[in-house]
Amino acid sequence: MPRFVVTKAEEILPIEQLLSQWVPGAPPAYFRQLLKKGKVTSADKTLREGDTVGADETVLLPDSTRLLDLIANPQPIEPSKPQQPEVEVLFESREMLVVYKPAGLAIHNGKGHERDNLTTRVAAFLAARGETFQAAPIQRLDLETSGPVLFGKGRKGCSELGKIFMQGEVTKVYLALVSGKLLGRGELLSDIPAKGKIKEARSSYNTLVSSDNASLVEIQLQTGRQHQIRRQFSDAGHPLFGDRRYRGICHRKLPRLFLHCRRLTFVDPFSKQQVDINCPLPKELARFLPQLGIEQ
Repeated sequence: MPRFVVTKAEEILPIEQLLSQWVPGAPPAYFRQLLKKGKVTSADKTLREGDTVGADETVLLPDSTRLLDLIANPQPIEPSKPQQPEVEVLFESREMLVVYKPAGLAIHNGKGHERDNLTTRVAAFLAARGETFQAAPIQRLDLETSGPVLFGKGRKGCSELGKIFMQGEVTKVYLALVSGKLLGRGELLSDIPAKGKIKEARSSYNTLVSSDNASLVEIQLQTGRQHQIRRQFSDAGHPLFGDRRYRGICHRKLPRLFLHCRRLTFVDPFSKQQVDINCPLPKELARFLPQLGIEQ
């Protein structure tokens, strides 16, 4: 029975992508059928499309003659045509571009992210369309946080969009899964370190649903300090699930930090029209909720 052990770098990837990497000669449709029929397992669990598997876990494949032959005699991979960079566009106008940032992808060029980050992907995406102007991110999301990111196109686009962020005219709403039973609405006000100084941080929250051990909360930021949500909820005794840095519970079936920007709302400074970007929970987070008795 073919088996593969998942590495640390592979644990955030969906199972169908892992299978294609392990057996590159097989078409993606073949693996979709295996997953649909429940023939791919890990630790006595049947894996489905979109599932992730933790590092050091073993994935078992069926004793298929076709599969065994593909593993033993991998097909030579023909050079493919350059593909357009992987960028999920949520909204676009002449002056702006809103794209989805997955967890684990940095926005900017930094240590360990020099070659692949959201900014370089957007630049390559625009270049592939023959557009020569520069695009720059107007906001930031932490490395481990997913959600929409606004880019300005050209100098004027970046300048005007930057102004509405500086003036607090952009509404950002997050979803987080925090430990403990948290009820109703509330506000968190505290002083936290920010750029070498101590600054005031303010957040409001509304609990959407909770169980005895966890609560799914909707959070709106009034200030934008680094790690603000993670710090404030940890200090309040409700750290986020998957947050190793701030003492959160790290469940083996949760591959990442449970923090997602679900909504970005503002008035387009150019068209004066309302822009409302809704970004639902990623599959890996939505699938984890029932593990703790939470249903959206």
